[in-house]
Amino acid sequence: MSPVIDVCTLSELPPGASRIVEWEDLEIGLFNCKGQILAIEDRCSHDNGPLAEGEFDEEQCTVECPRHGSLFDLQTGSPKTLPAYQPVETFAVHVEDEMIKVEVE
Repeated sequence: MSPVIDVCTLSELPPGASRIVEWEDLEIGLFNCKGQILAIEDRCSHDNGPLAEGEFDEEQCTVECPRHGSLFDLQTGSPKTLPAYQPVETFAVHVEDEMIKVEVE
């Protein structure tokens, strides 16, 4: 069974909000896309730069790498534009008793 970490309460991540979570040596971007909580690795597959610090589009459920502009689909981790062409890891998210939980492996 994968380790699960408590991140925050649902009210602390309202629609349109995002945050970065650290667990061991892993950083994860957490996003609320119109009520759907999504988690993605905070590492651009193009140059290993930070990804979750980029512009978050809640309507399209994408994040744009702040370094070179690749758009990533937050549901699949797949890049939608170049220069990135490899997907990044996504993580399962559960909400239990208003607490957002992320499976980290």
